[in-house]
Amino acid sequence: MEDFSAWIGRSETRHDIAVAAPLVGLAALLDQDAAPPATVPPLGHWLYFLPDARQSALGEDGHPRRDDGGLLPPVPLPRRMWAGGRVEFLAPIAVGAALTRVTTITAIRAKRGASGDLLFVTLRHDIAADGIAAIREEQDLVYRASAAAPTASPVLSPVEPEPAAAVRRVTPDPVLLFRYSALTFNAHRIHYDRDYAGNVEGYAGLVVQGPLIATLLIDHARREMPSLKPARFSFRAEAPLIDGAPFDLCLSREGSGARLWARDPAGRPTMRAEVTS
Repeated sequence: MEDFSAWIGRSETRHDIAVAAPLVGLAALLDQDAAPPATVPPLGHWLYFLPDARQSALGEDGHPRRDDGGLLPPVPLPRRMWAGGRVEFLAPIAVGAALTRVTTITAIRAKRGASGDLLFVTLRHDIAADGIAAIREEQDLVYRASAAAPTASPVLSPVEPEPAAAVRRVTPDPVLLFRYSALTFNAHRIHYDRDYAGNVEGYAGLVVQGPLIATLLIDHARREMPSLKPARFSFRAEAPLIDGAPFDLCLSREGSGARLWARDPAGRPTMRAEVTS
């Protein structure tokens, strides 16, 4: 694979306004009262600095083409996913605040996995609200080789689920996935185009967005621990979740924070997360 180390250190700066409308939409998506909040909730910053590539600049998968001259390197591996991340909440973001985000490529790592070549790109986002540092975040992207063939839904033997103090079941359907993609202006076709997801990228159905699962997990923690004031949140995706198959949001309290995970119908964790206050 081509050496992309020269891209490490590249950065870009973007600006936005923390408007209320997408936060009202997120509350509705989470089945909450949609009253405009005074501050951006944890992970609500993902609703800003949305992609703005022109329609003619999109590739087959719905992402901007790799040769668009943007921040990310022109990785030849066709499948791209958000693999995990780490977020520090430094200060509240008031609705209406002027936002600035500086994004820097901090690491590029090639690996060989069971399914072929992988390339991991780590981005650091530094977000200020009205000039005050508010969010420090690292985001891990993974690029993968093409799927060998469409994959049928695997039949997994149930396992003994890890004990949890609080469990909430979610049944992801195309409407849920569509609404989240709309909120984040995410055009990746694996989340709404069933034929593409199966026949091109080899998934058994529509793929539940990783950031949506992370958002559901931190929302689960805030429902179960109303006094929780998140200071740090980290998450790591371990396996995809597919629409139509119910999954569980699980929580185990640890000190003033919690350990969180999503588990599939067979009881296997598909994303792990931690939140501390």
